[in-house]
Amino acid sequence: MLSASETLTRVMKRQPGHGLEQAFYTDPGVFETEMQQIHYREWLFAVPACEVPEPGNFVTYKIGPYNVIIVRGADKVVRAFHNSCRHRGSIVCKAERGKSAKLVCPYHQWTYDLDGTLQWAREMGDDFDPKAHGLKSVHCRDLAGLIYICLAGDAPDFDAFARTARPYLAAHELSEAKVAFESTIVEEGNWKLVWENNRECYHCSANHPALCRSFPDDPSVVGNKGADSAQVQAHVKKCEAAGFKSAMTIDARGQHRLARMPLKEGAVSYTMDGGTAVARRLGRMPFDDGGTLMKFHYPSTWNHFLADHSLVFRITPISPTQTEVTTKWLVHKDAVEGVDYDLKRLTQVWMETNDEDRIVVEDNQQGINSPAYTPGPYSTVQEDGVIQFVDWYCNHMMRQLTGRHLIAAE
Repeated sequence: MLSASETLTRVMKRQPGHGLEQAFYTDPGVFETEMQQIHYREWLFAVPACEVPEPGNFVTYKIGPYNVIIVRGADKVVRAFHNSCRHRGSIVCKAERGKSAKLVCPYHQWTYDLDGTLQWAREMGDDFDPKAHGLKSVHCRDLAGLIYICLAGDAPDFDAFARTARPYLAAHELSEAKVAFESTIVEEGNWKLVWENNRECYHCSANHPALCRSFPDDPSVVGNKGADSAQVQAHVKKCEAAGFKSAMTIDARGQHRLARMPLKEGAVSYTMDGGTAVARRLGRMPFDDGGTLMKFHYPSTWNHFLADHSLVFRITPISPTQTEVTTKWLVHKDAVEGVDYDLKRLTQVWMETNDEDRIVVEDNQQGINSPAYTPGPYSTVQEDGVIQFVDWYCNHMMRQLTGRHLIAAE
């Protein structure tokens, strides 16, 4: 089990353009350092805001030992709190989601308002100060209908990312959405393998027959250098002429990217025939062939926003070799199943794709578990996104553990 300092040593000797050493995908010590330095410090996508549409609606989300309540208050502001009563620590909200006028601990009925203040605690004595015993807050931000949280005491800046992302997301009007379907799977693979697999389509033609009906697997279109292709430039010009922010942007440290990319010719959505999935559209894109706004934000989410519906993906590490992947299909809140959309048609492509990705990640993990594994080189043509992710990861770990930068992310 490697210590933080030993993890740092291995980060520093990593061979650029190659995969990481075995320990980065298997070692409990490396995993714990990552959780402390990344997942417990960075902004994490939690849920779409439409899951807590009214005051009193709440959801809970677990990251490692942390259990968080996300709730919309009487003032309609979404807040997050540690799901631990200030009396003796019992969880307050046992359900994954629900609605309540107050947050009541089931153990001794300590009662909290929706803004986390303690409203009632029985027989605590005259010198008891309820103002000192409200629920402990968690940093929480609503980004155009996407709820992000941060577990750190001092959260890193969120505003720069929000300023960049908001103009792209505005067209998709996520405040008008509802969750049509949710899928959660546990992949028997390290969270970085899940991301590495996501960041390339080198594997797509051999593994994703449904997705490849509509999603272009050409790296010159969907890769980090796709902004240079004539096809993408024409698509961006069309979308931006209609008033929709579309040109690719990636931040200096490589933590997030937004880009509106075209789908395959003739395809307008992620369906088996490439046709529209939802008749009652989500957002105000004026044409069907708006492609997909592809957004990632490390370490927790990638997303696809289309003309008719949106998809949000959330990545939650469980152990060195287990990762939870949650996918939610968002449609307009007034769209009616069986009238405006068929659920199987809406979800089939990504249900199949997610399961196929689970298989390749698990196969990848099993191969890395072998004592014979050594890191191999990435394809600069097909895997520039993987290189970019691994560079971000190593740079981030270097900064967190030393305050210094390692290499420039591409």
